[in-house]
Amino acid sequence: MVIDIKDTAQPVEAAAVMSLLPARPRLLALGEPTHGEDTLLDLRNELFQQLVEQEGYRTIAIESDCMMGLLVDDYVTSGVGALDDVMERGFSHGWGASGANRELVCRMRAYNVRAENDGRPASERLRFTGFDGPLEIHAAASPRQALTALHAYLSLRVDTDLLPCTGETLDRLLGADEQWTDPAAMMDPAQSVGQSAEAGRLRLLADDLVALLDAQTPYLITTTSRGEWDRACLYGRTATGLLRYHHWMADASPARMARLVGVRDQMMAHNLLALAVRGPALVHAHNSHLQREKSTMRMDGMPPLEWWSAGALVSAQLGKEYAFVATALGTIGHHGVGTPPPDTLEGLLYALTQECGVIDAGRLATALGDTRPAPRTSPWFGYSPFDPAHLAAADALVFVKDVRRS
Repeated sequence: MVIDIKDTAQPVEAAAVMSLLPARPRLLALGEPTHGEDTLLDLRNELFQQLVEQEGYRTIAIESDCMMGLLVDDYVTSGVGALDDVMERGFSHGWGASGANRELVCRMRAYNVRAENDGRPASERLRFTGFDGPLEIHAAASPRQALTALHAYLSLRVDTDLLPCTGETLDRLLGADEQWTDPAAMMDPAQSVGQSAEAGRLRLLADDLVALLDAQTPYLITTTSRGEWDRACLYGRTATGLLRYHHWMADASPARMARLVGVRDQMMAHNLLALAVRGPALVHAHNSHLQREKSTMRMDGMPPLEWWSAGALVSAQLGKEYAFVATALGTIGHHGVGTPPPDTLEGLLYALTQECGVIDAGRLATALGDTRPAPRTSPWFGYSPFDPAHLAAADALVFVKDVRRS
């Protein structure tokens, strides 16, 4: 397959990305095909800085625990906490150890200090958010933190008679957190408490608390700050999402894993839709969470899992106000991912002379015509090559030629 694509690549800069979009999106999603590589995170940081300076973006959302991310947001907006502690406790999946993530937090704090000194309003300061649920690979968090925080917010502000339960009742029903976070429950449904009588009661109470928060919105947004109300909504989304996730952890049907990955992306989508109300934001996560098509995953001994990604769910609601920029890459030498075969999409892109570039995905798809490159396979499980069948559904494609060890 011969195709001249050299003239289609531009430097990965905000202006180049925006030139490929019909308008400034409310959510600009930048995907990555692997995690934990500072080469990709440095690129993200630079793009975010340019979006702030040139396009008025003020928020970045990353694939990290939404509750833990509140610590990072408090630090970058108000200087609350110590940097080392924020990096340790403000990120999930161990990503606080990343030098690029630390650099991002430091840059955001420095920008906000300048904004404070200049007397800019709070709306002009940068915000950080995690948009993933409190879900690690090996376990899901207890709903305690989110549920009790929502109850505490409401108990201070609405008539006690309107509350569906007391804090003591919640504490009794929640029991020990260890029963919720038991890693054995991930592989054995019988070890999960998600369908116990107590869990069922908690789901009803969480629903009632969220309904009360919604019903009292006109009063709450005038008597507390909008930021406090936003956090209460986050508590509600997280509590109901976690309880739903734990419910399906206790399910023994063949659809169990598909439901779990679907619930996770649904939690992500709800957080992103809430974020979109605040103004334009850069979203960064794995391609599989941000793409518009159904996502798939293979697990040993199981049929392929399929589910609608957060990006697909958000795009269905926001339309052109959601943009997806996928990332593909050539090599990850330290993980045994060598030069891509020439008949793959990555192989075609590897012919570019630049180290990285952003490409008009639609134009490239048109140039390729009906003949699509062969799908690439990876010798390393931690890297997911870009599916060439998804090219036309992406707004742009970033190609990084070589990912070097962080």
